[in-house]
Amino acid sequence: MNFFKGLFLSLLLFTLMPVQAALDIRITQGVDGAIPIAIAPFLGQAGSPQSSRVADIVTADLKRSGRFSPLPRDRFAQPDAAPGNVQLYLWREKSIDYLVVGKVEDDGQGQYRVTFQLLDSAGGKQLAGYSIPAARDELRMAAHQISDLIYEALLGVRGAFNTRITYITTKTRHNVRSYVMQVADSDGYNSRTILSSSSPLMSPDWSPDNQKVAYVSFENNRSSIYVQDVVTGSRTKVSNRKGINGAPAWSPDGTRLAITLSEGGSPNIYVLDLSSKRLTKISNDRTINTEPVWMPDGSHILFTSSRSGKPQIYKVSASGGSAQRVTFEGDYNSAPSVSPDGRKIAMVNGDGGRFRIAVLDLDSGETRVVTNGTLDESPSFAPNGDMIIYATESGGRGVLAAVSADGRVRQTLLLKEGEVREPDWSNFLN
Repeated sequence: MNFFKGLFLSLLLFTLMPVQAALDIRITQGVDGAIPIAIAPFLGQAGSPQSSRVADIVTADLKRSGRFSPLPRDRFAQPDAAPGNVQLYLWREKSIDYLVVGKVEDDGQGQYRVTFQLLDSAGGKQLAGYSIPAARDELRMAAHQISDLIYEALLGVRGAFNTRITYITTKTRHNVRSYVMQVADSDGYNSRTILSSSSPLMSPDWSPDNQKVAYVSFENNRSSIYVQDVVTGSRTKVSNRKGINGAPAWSPDGTRLAITLSEGGSPNIYVLDLSSKRLTKISNDRTINTEPVWMPDGSHILFTSSRSGKPQIYKVSASGGSAQRVTFEGDYNSAPSVSPDGRKIAMVNGDGGRFRIAVLDLDSGETRVVTNGTLDESPSFAPNGDMIIYATESGGRGVLAAVSADGRVRQTLLLKEGEVREPDWSNFLN
């Protein structure tokens, strides 16, 4: 599992390449009573490639959220629905409450304006309507922005479709294993390789501004922590001390990294100031202390420790001091990820040889297991707190999956070739 994997690897041991959908997302469980919604083809895109048709992308976004049920066109009250010709009473008669219409206007110079309306037939009104400028290669992003706005208008929570994920893929060919760190849109499209290596890569973590990724590389058979610019590919080695250099986690203000070092003997938590290079020891224990993550306000750090005999999650001030135990249900809890509002912790919960993702509500103290795998690991909250992406196994190989924080919606993200691990979800892009 996550807790031991990083430790064992430590002891044992730029170009951007755009492609299409590297991850095939399959909904394995949706919400009973998902909201029916009609999304009409956008005017101006009749001959466009399917990969850039805004209405198709919005439909796919809302469907994979598990909370919406986009209707087929043969159920539309108006098959030719478009801006300016919608008669809401027809939709109301068919009990279709929500309808999306829009258009894509081309200025002839590679610039577009995407306009949409979210209409409520029952209330007889418009719930949302925006005009979004976009270049030709930004139409998918504009579609994700529309999905976010619809999600927020109908559910009251900001959508997280216009975000990115990073993950590590591995392949073995001719007995040679390769490691690739990639970033992709939240729907698996526009995947880009930001680093390829013959040495293990692990623990990628997005910076708060989404411009950089911190990660661990085992080049030259030793662990080092790097910070890499996602766009330019330039990277900086920020920690190469004796022993373990692992589990980097950005502070909320992007100026520091919480990391795991063992140069003093046992692995402990440190904070590295990236500007001054000043290193502060946060935990001071002779057991294993690793997997730090910051609370959203930057005041405290959560981490995994074996000081109670088995892995549990603890909290300590970001300036150091005495640590308090946070998890008590189950004899194994590790790899914490904190929700953006700081009220929940996603973690790996071990029970009877099974490792699943659980969510701890810090207000009530209740722990709820939300996945049903046997080897689930590396949870990471979406920036709206609604979903959690994690690594698991399917058909004997590593895949990614996502689950809602309440466990009601589940997805599997399949890589077409090789295995995938160590996901991390970015912040909002706008």
